[in-house]
Amino acid sequence: MHIDLLEDTWERHVPHDQFAYLRRNAPVHWHEVPGDTGFWAVTRYHDVKAISRDARTWSTELGTTFIRTQTPEFIEIASMTLLNMDPPKQSRYRRLVSAGFTPKMIARLAGIVQQRAERIADAALAKGGEVEFVTDIAQHLPLQMICDLIGVPESDHHLIFDWSNRMVGFQDPDFRTTPEDGEIAAAEIFAYCDALVDERRAAPRDDILTALVQAEVDGDRLTREEIDSFFVILCVAGNETTRNLIAHSMLALIEHPDAYRELAGNLEDRTLWASATEEFLRWGSSIHNFRRTATADTEISGKMVKKGEKVVTFYASANHDEDVFAEPYTLDLRRSPNDHVTFGGGGPHFCLGANLARLQITCMIRELLRRFPGAEHTGPVRRMRSDFINGIKEMPLRLLPG
Repeated sequence: MHIDLLEDTWERHVPHDQFAYLRRNAPVHWHEVPGDTGFWAVTRYHDVKAISRDARTWSTELGTTFIRTQTPEFIEIASMTLLNMDPPKQSRYRRLVSAGFTPKMIARLAGIVQQRAERIADAALAKGGEVEFVTDIAQHLPLQMICDLIGVPESDHHLIFDWSNRMVGFQDPDFRTTPEDGEIAAAEIFAYCDALVDERRAAPRDDILTALVQAEVDGDRLTREEIDSFFVILCVAGNETTRNLIAHSMLALIEHPDAYRELAGNLEDRTLWASATEEFLRWGSSIHNFRRTATADTEISGKMVKKGEKVVTFYASANHDEDVFAEPYTLDLRRSPNDHVTFGGGGPHFCLGANLARLQITCMIRELLRRFPGAEHTGPVRRMRSDFINGIKEMPLRLLPG
């Protein structure tokens, strides 16, 4: 079988056929990249988890998270983000923002998330159910919540949406206007953050940005560049990933009408909704992969990986590993256990916002099904051209009121 896990493949579909072949025949597969260095594609669940938890052997600091080699300017920006730091440096910085995402903090936000989900669903009902799901529904709740946490005023939410699309959508012509546009977007968001930092120093607020301005690491204050990098990763990760998870959840239900009817008929069954949300997460992994670099010659599943080589763990493949998940291509709303790796395979880079994402998916999908016991496509689903973000950029729907 011809194996191609680069951006053009993902724009068409998730390559489950290629992943199934690799898991059976070459779970650690050397993948060539035209005009660039290749990488080792890791596709089995247990290998993905083992690599995720061993930051000493598998470094993110030695290269950006993306498969293709980026420009020096891009690498310089990326190296200041949590995604591209190794412990112990990464651990110290992670503690600074983790307080905003504790279970106690998420519980405090539950009422706000619920109210906003209700308003978004009511707006769709007022339109008669004719929606472009991504822009009319999926984008709003994650954008509103992460901007609230950071302290971005509502009048500027659209700026965060635009900048995050351009920074992660550089492989997609609908988001990338010039080859350097991702770097331009980064410069624009840094300048915006600098202005907010000046405001917080003059007038502190109860938000994560104020906490970053006042924070110290080993007795030193964060530099302006370090605060900028935190701001970017919070905006992009908190917005892009959950938006796509909400879109993938609705797509999964439309493609599985029995599951749609089961959930719509059991709106107050908390146990069902909790397991259904985990299955949505397994089904529609928001990030395709995560890249690391070997710090020493190391063996994985019988393959010798040399020091300095790229290793890419594929979450969609791990989440459909037949050795871990019974009938992995069946959407099972009551699947248990369901230890998926959509938020990472554990370890230092496990997603800080996992519980907030779960809450938003549950509230948004439940409020839609409360008002719309059915839905159908009115046009094609268009996927993002990206070998990093599992994005849906357009999904026109007719939501059917009861």
